Amino acid sequence: MEAKLWFIILGLVFSIMAASATLVRRMPLTTAMVYLPVGWLIGPHGLGLLHIDLQADAIFIQHITEAVVFTSLFSAGLKLRSSWLTWRWRLALRLSFIAMAITVGLIALAGRFLLGLSWGAAVLLGGMLAPTDPVLASDVELRGPHDESALRFGLTGEAGLNDGSAFPFVLLGLGLLGISGGSTGWHWALVDVLWGVGGGIGVGYGLGTLIGYFILHLRRRHNQAVGLAYFLAPGLIALVYGVALYADAYGFLSVFSAGVALRQIELRQVGENPPDELTELAVAPSDRSALASDPVKAPVWLVQLLLQFTQEIERIGEVIVVAMVGAMLSPHIFTLTLLWFVPLLFLAIRPVAVALGLIGSKLGAPDRAIIGWFGIRGIGTVYYLAYAVSHGLLHTTGNELAALALGVVAVSVVVHGISVTPLMHFYEKRHSSA
Repeated sequence: MEAKLWFIILGLVFSIMAASATLVRRMPLTTAMVYLPVGWLIGPHGLGLLHIDLQADAIFIQHITEAVVFTSLFSAGLKLRSSWLTWRWRLALRLSFIAMAITVGLIALAGRFLLGLSWGAAVLLGGMLAPTDPVLASDVELRGPHDESALRFGLTGEAGLNDGSAFPFVLLGLGLLGISGGSTGWHWALVDVLWGVGGGIGVGYGLGTLIGYFILHLRRRHNQAVGLAYFLAPGLIALVYGVALYADAYGFLSVFSAGVALRQIELRQVGENPPDELTELAVAPSDRSALASDPVKAPVWLVQLLLQFTQEIERIGEVIVVAMVGAMLSPHIFTLTLLWFVPLLFLAIRPVAVALGLIGSKLGAPDRAIIGWFGIRGIGTVYYLAYAVSHGLLHTTGNELAALALGVVAVSVVVHGISVTPLMHFYEKRHSSA
């Protein structure tokens, strides 16, 4: 497609979304539900303006989705303003590791005995479809760092952690298929699971803490590193992600942990219940330098500014990737298999995994049911699919897995998008009257 046509299409999409933002918020819709059909319309089965080949463009798709996901993960980490000792963190960890692992296992069983896949392909399918999406799940995540909702905290933490914690299962599936880049046995258990997860969290949290304190020290003591604060977000994301990859750890977990580390610095220095004026960002530009170096307000200003910036970048990335998914949709994806597999995943596997993972938690049954429903699949699934394809998946059983993965994402965008507004209104109303 010619560059001038790209400019026109992107300009129209962004302008229409800006003009219709209020209308979309009032209706049972999400922005992703708009981007998906736009992608299909400009794709090969619509106007034929955009052609994306999963095999030929796998590396490109992998890197685009990778960038969008780690930006969203950093944003998710910044939202989680709670002490490590609170039960809300235990809720997030249960969803991210226990419920996620159970989901992989149940999907793998369905893949092996209902779809007739090999164990390698079934485990790989589980790894691709188990994690919830940090980008498309933004409507059910925390609305800000001072949101006290345990349900939103759990979903935010889950979306932030399980894109990284699912990676070992993707590698195991590739290893069982004999594809380069995968692993099995002790190497998988020690390197891919223990070191990959632990090292990823450690690298991100360590570097995030070090750089956060260093920036605040420069600002408070020397009135330096003031201005151009937006550069810190992509700089820190790229740094911790690159270091984690060099250390053979999971970059997704590192980026998320770096965001959490910055929020924990702010929490330790300001306290659990800061004054109202510290939670507001509505300040004049002339006051920004003073805020950035203020002994009390500096950490609040830093994390709030980074959160605002990453959320805006996340929204732009959502447009690009969801439209790409729409362009990759074709009639052969929507098969009879998808008609029964999607209800199995959304109505049985996800709720069962959440119920088992949250046994003994403080969360009530209605809230557990809502969490069980909002297992939103999206850009993380597309990333893992592209990662597997770039390592040779389509030369084995990849076509069937690719069709299932893209079909699940498309259906998730629609059904979860339609349900998010009424269900979250029900949740908020129930808790406000409690």
